[in-house]
Amino acid sequence: MKSTTANSRETTGDGRDLNRRGFMQKATGAAGALTLPSLIPASAWGGLGQTPPSNRITVAQIGLGTMGQGHVRRLSSDPSVELVALCDVDRMRLIATQAAVSQTEGNSSPDIYNDYQDVLARDDIDAVVIVTPDHWHTPMAIDAAKAGKDIYCEKPVSMTVREGRVLEEAVRRCNRIFQTGTQYRSIPAIREVCNFVRNGGLGKVKSVFTLWRNMAGYLRNRRFQPYREFLDLEAASRSYVPLDVSLPAEPVPEGLDWNRWVGPAPWHGYNRLFHTNPKPGVVPWSFCREFGVGASTGYHSHAADIIQYALGMERSGPVELLHPNDGPYPTLTCRYANGTLLHLIEDWQDVKRLYQAVPDSARLAGNFGGVFVGEKGWITSMTTGGPIEGGPREMMEGLPVNQREPAREGNNHQANWLHCIRTRQRPSTDAELGHRAATLGHLTIVAYQLGRSLTWNPAAEKFPHDSAANRLLSRASRG
Repeated sequence: MKSTTANSRETTGDGRDLNRRGFMQKATGAAGALTLPSLIPASAWGGLGQTPPSNRITVAQIGLGTMGQGHVRRLSSDPSVELVALCDVDRMRLIATQAAVSQTEGNSSPDIYNDYQDVLARDDIDAVVIVTPDHWHTPMAIDAAKAGKDIYCEKPVSMTVREGRVLEEAVRRCNRIFQTGTQYRSIPAIREVCNFVRNGGLGKVKSVFTLWRNMAGYLRNRRFQPYREFLDLEAASRSYVPLDVSLPAEPVPEGLDWNRWVGPAPWHGYNRLFHTNPKPGVVPWSFCREFGVGASTGYHSHAADIIQYALGMERSGPVELLHPNDGPYPTLTCRYANGTLLHLIEDWQDVKRLYQAVPDSARLAGNFGGVFVGEKGWITSMTTGGPIEGGPREMMEGLPVNQREPAREGNNHQANWLHCIRTRQRPSTDAELGHRAATLGHLTIVAYQLGRSLTWNPAAEKFPHDSAANRLLSRASRG
């Protein structure tokens, strides 16, 4: 791949040089706050048949929050990759992460940047990994495609349907390799379940169930309690869509470029609820509609990707959204052209309690997937909740799944992206699939915002004869 430049370029976004001695003194102290990537032997770096340095893919990562640290560990421990640059608007995250990478065997010190455009301007970088708040995903990915970079972008890839389509068109026009970060489909057991359903293992799929919870899970977290006077937490917790919030402006932490963090979104003064990662949790901003997409950010994009793949609808979408206010079902339901129904529920027990779709004895638990019910039986595709379940027993005995526990070991999602960068093949979740998975969440939000059922044309990506709904397919950006 491309050769890297000397590791002497350390600048801020406004072009000022960093004092290296002062920088490294800060970095040494800050690095202790991070979990260092696993060390690998020096022989892995070009020896014993491994990838020689001249053939490594040169990668830059944009965004270094909690999720970003996982990507850094993955990239810095991969002998086929050279992590040459890091970018974040938070200087302290940059300092600590650079030091952590530098201390990992086989890695040189990556250059650091405040402005992602400076990263894209480098002609020695093959690809970028975008791990930022949601409102930056599309603008950064489009700019990266135009700059000739291949792209791994966390989900959801967009904030609106129109934004996602513009992204897909840019990636296709620029002939870039784009992988969406819906990595749960790359867990071997989940992939095998999806293929079982897709290939007719359940017969015709009548219904699918997946989670779409209200905002209570976000807002009842104790980090919101000091802001009760600014948020009606009880009322807001009942919302199924991210919130239009006005939180008090707080002093911006040292080293954080808040104006650049807000970027294309409507202006909000700094508040720690937007930027400080909760424990546990990785998406603190997603409760706010200017920065995130609520449930779609947290878990639904994963489920949408898995479900639409299993149904053979990953490059299409539903044709109706049936709202409980005027539809025949007790929860919001999406109907596909082949008649399959996707019911969005708050709790897995609703599959039994509201729909009586599986036996009362069925064990339903986990996240990032769904429950498929067909002519021949039912099966789960959730992770983090134990083994795959289903019935009847005769069907499950013939299930072609080697490992019933959907462990993340063997997940080849990022490896698939890197392989496709070399071969120029289509990755497992390209820009179109990422757009369609995000779109399912966007359509759900529109239906909840309007409080009524909707007809959708997945080919034209419009609500026929519905100007009020079509106005919600896009939004203005800040200059």
